[in-house]
Amino acid sequence: MKMSLKTVIAVSLIPQIILVKWLGKNTDFIESYYSLGLYPYVSRFFRMLFGWVPFSIGDLLYFLLICIAIFYVYRQWGYIKTHKMKFLRDVFMILSIAYLTFHLAWGFNYYRKPLSEKLALTETKDYQELLDFTDRLINKTNSIQEYIVGDTLKKVDIPYSHDEMIQRSIDGYNELAKEFNFLEYHRPSVKTSLFSTGLTYMGYAGYLNPFTNEAQVNGILPNFRFPIVAGHEIGHQLGYSAENETNFIGYLVTSKNKDPYFQYAAYAYVLGYCLSDVRRGNPETFDQLFHKLNPGVRANFQEMALFWQRYENPMEPVFKSIFNSFLKANNQTQGIQSYNGVVSLLIAYHKKYPM
Repeated sequence: MKMSLKTVIAVSLIPQIILVKWLGKNTDFIESYYSLGLYPYVSRFFRMLFGWVPFSIGDLLYFLLICIAIFYVYRQWGYIKTHKMKFLRDVFMILSIAYLTFHLAWGFNYYRKPLSEKLALTETKDYQELLDFTDRLINKTNSIQEYIVGDTLKKVDIPYSHDEMIQRSIDGYNELAKEFNFLEYHRPSVKTSLFSTGLTYMGYAGYLNPFTNEAQVNGILPNFRFPIVAGHEIGHQLGYSAENETNFIGYLVTSKNKDPYFQYAAYAYVLGYCLSDVRRGNPETFDQLFHKLNPGVRANFQEMALFWQRYENPMEPVFKSIFNSFLKANNQTQGIQSYNGVVSLLIAYHKKYPM
């Protein structure tokens, strides 16, 4: 019996998954032929195509596809009920096309060589090293906060618009590329999301649209967090998919920025991850270190906590669980916890390059 084209495409999802997992075991191949071969051309093409548009094409694309899907199900509900297998085939056909497009456009980067190898960093999980680094980071964060506002009590308010912060992030990459040429960034495509409120309810600070290669930053985030998220998402755009690595790249480009507001945003951001790891090891030690923070720094942390609390809702854990599963399915075995993996990268980097 001859299969229809739709059936062939739908069934092809299974060999696609097998092929991706097989290729993913060969990180040298992925690094050479995809991450450093095909992907830079794909990324530059889409950034050139959509980067000049002042709003997010990817957001509109997602919105349009969701509307089409809802409209189709509504209009064709009677047909769907009587042709369940055909409808299921069509769903798998769409998933098959999306899976192929995702991996060709960006997704194979999940299987590239670790950034620590490129930078020749040796990561450790030594708790005393964590304590020493966190203490140095507290001193650094305190000193920059006091330098910016003139005393230890006031929180830092970054006085820039979104466009100004995006441009400063791009300038930061241009400077960082002089030290690490693999982080060169041309044809920028960084935008605030059209659906920032929805992103916030889902618990996300930003995302990279893999189909349009637009870096999206949540536009209602406090400015205190905006620079590091912009740096993080550009890191994804440059082909680094692991969340710990893009957290690290975001820190690197933001902390090395000449702007003291950006430096403060970077140090405070990673300090949060370090303190979180300290607390897991010893809550009493965490309390001692946390109270070393200037009141102004603690006020900025409180600002972020209150921001996310305002948008808490019953669906947020569901979205987080879906994203957690997505990361685990794409070679990030720790799921959402992989974000915290930035700490060992930071310690290893600053052992090699002291603050």
